[in-house]
Amino acid sequence: MGLVFFLLCLGCQLYQSLKPQIAASWLAANNPTHTTVTLQKPFCMFDSSLHPNKSYAVYLYAMEESASAISSLVINSSKPLDSTFQQTRGGQLGPYKAALFNVPNCASPPRLADVGDINKLSDVLKQYLFRVGDDGNCLYDPNFLGICNPPLAPDTTYRFKYLLLDTTEGIVKDQTLWSDAIKTRRGKSLVCSAFLNSCAALGHWRRGSREEGETGHLTQTDQRGYSIPQHVMSRM
Repeated sequence: MGLVFFLLCLGCQLYQSLKPQIAASWLAANNPTHTTVTLQKPFCMFDSSLHPNKSYAVYLYAMEESASAISSLVINSSKPLDSTFQQTRGGQLGPYKAALFNVPNCASPPRLADVGDINKLSDVLKQYLFRVGDDGNCLYDPNFLGICNPPLAPDTTYRFKYLLLDTTEGIVKDQTLWSDAIKTRRGKSLVCSAFLNSCAALGHWRRGSREEGETGHLTQTDQRGYSIPQHVMSRM
């Protein structure tokens, strides 16, 4: 029941605070990392602004804490700001568009029963969560035409904002406040990080093998770092 209650209340928490929230540590392990921040998607936040026969999308903006308050505006004459990661120097000069996705369906969320299926766990959590800084290739791909979501800077403080766009008319209908300040972790060299991750994975596998035989309480983790303790899933 604990997991079900938490997931159902993701939108309630967002609606009350009206700003993006960092994902809980037991839903996104090691969050934030030195180059990514995983956020809860805005479930149920924009429902009062949605109308029939209209199409909508959600934009996610990111900027460094050091950017000035004047440069933090994401609307220009009812149109969404189109600044990119490159144009804003990774958010140093102001907000950049980090993502575009469909409005989360508050009335028909993903099947929570699928969280217990390790083969479906990643897909379900991707519908609830979004990871900022998750694309390490878009900046260097000359054929990339989408919204670029490059890795964030290590040991740097960021803020995030969701915006609701009426795609039928191309105008902004609603937006959240900026999130609380969220700081990425201090960076490590790629070689050191890869070595430590390999050692950690091996240690986790060995420890898990022992614990499975001793207690049966394991943590299920997918390849993106999302994790849900077995004892929590058993309460669903």
